[in-house]
Amino acid sequence: MITRLLVANRGEIARRIFRTCRELGIATVAVHSDPDAGAPHVREADTAVRLPGAAPGDTYLRADLIVRAALDAGADAVHPGYGFLSENAEFARAVVDAGLTWIGPPAEAIAAMGSKTEAKRLMAAAGVPVLSVGPEPTEADLPLLVKAAAGGGGRGMRVVHALADLPEALTAARAEAAHAFGSDEVFCEPYLPSGRHVEVQLMADRHGTVLAVGDRDCSLQRRHQKVIEEAPAPGLPEELRTELHAAAVAAARAIGYEGAGTAEFLLAPDGRFFFLEMNTRLQVEHPVTEAVTGLDLVALQLAVAEGEKLPDLAPATVGCAIEARLYAEDPARDWQPATGTLHRLELAAPYQEFEGRGVRLDAGIEAGGEITVHYDAMLAKVIAWAPTRAAAARRLADALSRARIHGPATNRDLLVRSLRHPAFLAERLHTGFLTEHGGELTAPDGGSTGLAALVAALADAAARRTALPSGWRNLPSQPQVKRYRAADGGESEVRYRLTRDGLLADGHSGTVLVAAAPEEVTLLVDGLRQTFRVAAYGAEVHVDGPRGAVALTALERFPDPAAQVAPGSLLAPMPGTVVRIAAKAGDSVTAGQPLLWLEAMKMEHRITAPADGLLTTLHVTPGDQVTPGAVLAVIEPAGP
Repeated sequence: MITRLLVANRGEIARRIFRTCRELGIATVAVHSDPDAGAPHVREADTAVRLPGAAPGDTYLRADLIVRAALDAGADAVHPGYGFLSENAEFARAVVDAGLTWIGPPAEAIAAMGSKTEAKRLMAAAGVPVLSVGPEPTEADLPLLVKAAAGGGGRGMRVVHALADLPEALTAARAEAAHAFGSDEVFCEPYLPSGRHVEVQLMADRHGTVLAVGDRDCSLQRRHQKVIEEAPAPGLPEELRTELHAAAVAAARAIGYEGAGTAEFLLAPDGRFFFLEMNTRLQVEHPVTEAVTGLDLVALQLAVAEGEKLPDLAPATVGCAIEARLYAEDPARDWQPATGTLHRLELAAPYQEFEGRGVRLDAGIEAGGEITVHYDAMLAKVIAWAPTRAAAARRLADALSRARIHGPATNRDLLVRSLRHPAFLAERLHTGFLTEHGGELTAPDGGSTGLAALVAALADAAARRTALPSGWRNLPSQPQVKRYRAADGGESEVRYRLTRDGLLADGHSGTVLVAAAPEEVTLLVDGLRQTFRVAAYGAEVHVDGPRGAVALTALERFPDPAAQVAPGSLLAPMPGTVVRIAAKAGDSVTAGQPLLWLEAMKMEHRITAPADGLLTTLHVTPGDQVTPGAVLAVIEPAGP
């Protein structure tokens, strides 16, 4: 029987596993890197062990350090969570060889699924349909998807629409795969741009029981990484659902599987399905399956590891659950990740209890925590359950829109718009959904930004005033002027007077001030009473109102001339590590030409030339760490 469990992971998954351990009476051990020393998962564990360093390669990916930490802390079992070493067969063997209980499938099963090419061969032999293309792709095979054989998460993937582009795609995919997974093996398969990503949750024990515990749709993805998932997968004919479950069970039996796992399939528009891969671990999206089945999948993992037998039948699913992944990133800027301090992350009062309103928040970071470049950009998962799919989508969208999320940019608005989009509600799902509707989902709301700037200015005035309101004069005078920059770079200048007749604001006719306090402003806007909540963190101001949330930066009236950069400077849009460079000083470049790649938060980001010109200076080399706004290169524009 397990008495003390070490979780070889961090963030929300470590906290999720600790929650079940507390309910079962199992003591817990956390491991942490130096940046995570004050993280919530460290505070919540009974014991914590430091892994010196910051980068994953020095900490969470060091199997030897984690096994030593488990032994030193007196743990008798190790749970890998997901990501990092969770699908590393050698780590599983090292845990078992140390006399510890491994919470996962046998190392042999992990190894069998560790290479996607070998996994496809095994699945084909077991009669499970697979997508394949010959060693020499032809025009008939297009479009193609180049994939890394040793990893996932969208890394090492490239879509190819013309055979002439294949060599470059293979080179780039191999380089990214080698950097991310230590193997440059890649392969090609047919790409179905309108296919659906459907997966089956599996649970298996050592007594021969293999259960298909429901299915999920994970089609809404960006860069081949999931964003919104739901259970059960909507719109599947029951015959097709039964076939998918049977194929998943066959896949698990073919490799002698034990514990929790997921068989992932690509569902073609004509109803055919093909095996993609098997994740030999718990999935990020497991809460939606828990919500519709009532199961605790972590508790089942622990029971299987202790040798217990699973029930003969999986429970029926009830209702629908949808999960949204809240990322620190800007979808409108090619999903650029964001770092910095997360000042606030809280759901509105009606949604703070899962039992009460069917909404659950799984977060790995709390207010005051730092979002760093070292780890994944996911801040939290928000999960909603309801009796019907439409009700679950409405509940989740409302919970997200009312949440107060203050700090770096997030994908919250994209999540809300996706959940409310007619195509999503009509179940027209496919892996290209976010690309197809990207313009609608990321379009800025200029009107709300201008009003938010006025609200921020009034709240600031309220915070500054003493005996008399800021801007009040006995005689007519010049208006108060404040300037703010929005997240999209646009600037708003606010001009207002507070007179005997009330608020007079340029560009906001029909707006009447009802009340203003440092943290709350109430206005009548065209006769409609609206209340806005305001929070300021230095120059950073967040306005939460009926039309959504707006993040602003208060600008200095007289900017420092020393802060200016040379014309033609190409600035780092995010913090990260330079991993590849494709040009050198003295090269002539064209607009859109790749110059270098930055790695940040487990993703690679291509930096391109903004215009035609001459690359006069290159300030970075591979391996350099850069901060946002750092000058990467200088391009002298072509022409006069």
